[in-house]
Amino acid sequence: MSAKPWLKHYPASVRPSLEYPKLPLFALIDQAAQKWPDRTATNFYGRKMSFMQLAGAVNKMANALRLLGIGRGDRVMLMMPNCPQFIIAYFGILKAGATVIQTNPLYVEREIEYQANDSRARLLITVDALYPRVAAARPNTNLQYVMVAKLKGEPPVDVHEVLSFEMALQAASHADPGVEIDPVEDIAVFQYTGGTTGPSKGAMLTHYNLMANVLQLNELLNPVETPADGERVLTILPLFHSYGMTVAMNGGFYRGSELILLPKFELPEVMETIKTWKPTSFPGVPTMYVAVNSFPNAEAYGVGSINVCNSGGAAMPVEVMKTFEGRFGASISEGYGLSEASPVTHSNPFGGLRKPGSIGIPLPDTICRVVDVETGTRDVAPGEQGELIIRGPQIMKGYWNKPEETANALRVLDGEVWLYTGDICTMDQDGYFYITDRKKDMILAGGYNIYPREIEEVIFQHPAVQEAVVAGVPDAYLGETVKAYIVLKPGHTATEHELDYFCREKLAAYKVPRRYEFREGLPKSAVGKILRRILVEEEKAKIAAGGGAQ
Repeated sequence: MSAKPWLKHYPASVRPSLEYPKLPLFALIDQAAQKWPDRTATNFYGRKMSFMQLAGAVNKMANALRLLGIGRGDRVMLMMPNCPQFIIAYFGILKAGATVIQTNPLYVEREIEYQANDSRARLLITVDALYPRVAAARPNTNLQYVMVAKLKGEPPVDVHEVLSFEMALQAASHADPGVEIDPVEDIAVFQYTGGTTGPSKGAMLTHYNLMANVLQLNELLNPVETPADGERVLTILPLFHSYGMTVAMNGGFYRGSELILLPKFELPEVMETIKTWKPTSFPGVPTMYVAVNSFPNAEAYGVGSINVCNSGGAAMPVEVMKTFEGRFGASISEGYGLSEASPVTHSNPFGGLRKPGSIGIPLPDTICRVVDVETGTRDVAPGEQGELIIRGPQIMKGYWNKPEETANALRVLDGEVWLYTGDICTMDQDGYFYITDRKKDMILAGGYNIYPREIEEVIFQHPAVQEAVVAGVPDAYLGETVKAYIVLKPGHTATEHELDYFCREKLAAYKVPRRYEFREGLPKSAVGKILRRILVEEEKAKIAAGGGAQ
C-alpha cells in the first residue's frame, strides 16, 4: 500500500518523517540534567529529586552494577512499583550496558521463576515489601544477586542474603561509567508479552526503538508548547508496563517533565494528589477515567489543572471521554500500541482531527496496512476488516530466544519486514483506524493484558477439574473481566471459593478469574477444540436480553 491517507490529517506543525539520532536511551537523563539541572524530575509523596540529582544517582547505580561484574549483554530483572528507585535502577542498568527485564511487581513465585530463567538474568532489583516472594522464588532460579531497596522499611530483609540498594549507591562513584552502547543493536529492555499459544515472550526493544518512539510521540502529541517550568505528569500507569515506560517516563523526561509518582491507583489518594500537586498531564487507561468521573465533587480537587490526557490499554468508551472532557476541560487522545512496538503506533492527534472510538492515525514514520486475515498478503479496502500490520523504527528486534514466534510476528511482505499484530481492524477513508476484534484470545481488563491459556494451565492443576476454559466477558467497569468455565471430574466437588484460593496462590491478583461457572460440558468443534467464542457470545446474549454486564 503506497497511499498514506492519514498524512493529510497531521497538524501543520507535525512532520511526517523525522531524524532519529543514534543515542542510548539514558541520554534522556543526561540531556535533561544539562538543560534543566534544577528542575524537578520526580515527586514521590512530596520528596523531590532534581534532574541533576537523578543523573548522579543513575551514574552511581551504573557504577555499582559494574562493580558486581554486570555489564554489556547481561540482564537484570527490575521488580518495583512506581518509585524513584525504579527510575534510578532502570537507567542505571542501561548505563551499565545491561538489559532491563521488566517484571510485574504483582507476580507470584511461579511467575518470577519463569521470567528469571527464561531471561537468564544475573541480578534482580526489588523493594523490601516484595522481597518475601523473591526470596521464595530464588532457589529455583540462577540469580546470582538480589538487591533490595527500602520503600516501607518492612518486612525485615536478611542483609547476609541480599545487597542493599542504598549502600550500593553510597559506595559507588557518581562519575559517568563511559560504557559504549550500540543503540541500534543493543537491547535496552525485554518487555514480556504473553500469548495464547505458549509461555510469555520477551520482546527485545533496542535503545534505538525506544528513543525513536519517544520522538515520534512527541512530534504527534505535543504541538502545544511545554510550560516554562515543565509538565507535571500524573504517573500512575505502572512503569514496568510499556505504556507507562514510554508515554509517562521516557516521554516525560524528554520534555523535562516532573513525574508525580504513585505506586498504585487508589482513587482517594489519586484525588488528593491531584489537589496537592496540580498535574498538567495524565496518561491513563479507561477505567481510571471512569473512576475519576464517578468521584463525588471531583471538580473541587482541581482536576481542571490537567489539560492533556492519553488513553490506551483498552477501548475508551465514547461517553466516558465526553463526560471527562465536559466536566474538566481536558482533551483525551486515544491511541494504540503493543509491547512489540515500544509500544505506541497510533494516536488521535492533539491540535488535529480526533475521532472518538478510533485509535487515531499512525505516528510519523509508522506505516500501517490492513491485510486479509486468511493469507496476510492482500490489502483490504477501506472499511473492510483485516489484520493490522505495522512497519516503523519502533518495531522490536524480535522475541528473546524464540525464533519461531519471531518469524510468525515479523514477516516479509513486498520486500519489507512487517509486524503482524494479530489485531483485527478497519481503516476509514481518512486513514483513521478502528480496532474491531482480536485474533488472539487476549483479555483486556482494566488496562492489563491477560492471557487465558496461562490461567487455564493453573486451573487444570486442581485435582477436581476435568476441563476448563477462560474467556474475557463484558464488564461495566473493566471493559472485560476474566471468567472461568469449569467441568468437574465425576465424583469430585469444588466451590468457587476453593478455586479462587487455588488460583491466588499461583497467579498475580489481576489474572485470577472474577467469575466461575460450573458446567456439565463445554462447546467444542468437530475436532474437539473448545469454542471459547461461543461462551463469549452467550455472555453477550445474556446482556442483550437484559442481564447486563456485571
